[in-house]
Amino acid sequence: MREKKIVYLPMAADIVHPGHINIIKAASQYGEVIVGLFTDEAIASYKRVPYMPYEQRKIVIENIKGVSQVIPQYTRDYEDNLRMLKPDYMVHGTDWREGPLADVRAKAIATMAEWGGEVVEPEYTRGVSSTMIQKAIKERKD
Repeated sequence: MREKKIVYLPMAADIVHPGHINIIKAASQYGEVIVGLFTDEAIASYKRVPYMPYEQRKIVIENIKGVSQVIPQYTRDYEDNLRMLKPDYMVHGTDWREGPLADVRAKAIATMAEWGGEVVEPEYTRGVSSTMIQKAIKERKD
């Protein structure tokens, strides 16, 4: 049995904001946090090319208090990393309960259940997102 519980936390983290800090804090309450950082290709597959490349985002995230390790998350489907790590917990904000990630959520819950892992869903931080920050920057520029 592992000494410390393993927590998997997927994120894109292109523009780091308080929501990222909040979810890392929440995840760290459950054990050792391993961030599955979306690769540039993974982000570009569902929104835009990230402002910061993977290696720069990795440096930022691995230096945030509460993060033990950062590994690449190659797709929006978490199954490969979940099966590799077999974490005790996976943490994701409530924003994936509806919309395009609802199927990904259902699959992650089913995968985690195979070894008795649990999906934890802290409340999504309202009022801040990378998309909102990007929009505000564009509006100031115009």
